[in-house]
Amino acid sequence: QVHVEESGGGSVQAGGSLRLSCAAARYYPYMGWCHQAPGKEREWVAVIDTGGHTTYADSVKGRFTISKDNAKNTLYLQMNSLAPEDTGLYYCAVRGGGYDGRPPPGDLYTFFDFWGQGTQVTVSS
Repeated sequence: QVHVEESGGGSVQAGGSLRLSCAAARYYPYMGWCHQAPGKEREWVAVIDTGGHTTYADSVKGRFTISKDNAKNTLYLQMNSLAPEDTGLYYCAVRGGGYDGRPPPGDLYTFFDFWGQGTQVTVSS
């Protein structure tokens, strides 16, 4: 069963923009985007919590915007001013239970319940 599915990745030059989408099979109270650069661990970059509040990792603050359409069960990530270090796979992740704020330190794989397959973003300099 596919719980979430990402789309919208691609290749852009530095300074460009991309918009990622994540279609969820149902409503999830906590949703987010995680980034895995080549050879590095997966890290969260933006989340929307149960109260609808957004939180961003310092690396994307001011450049990325996360939003959610509850009527469509769809999550978005608008990425502006892209830089080569933004290159990698972007995963949509959801949590069936409620939570407020950023993910706690530790294992993202146990914090989030379901993950998408990932969508590739490549930023060239």
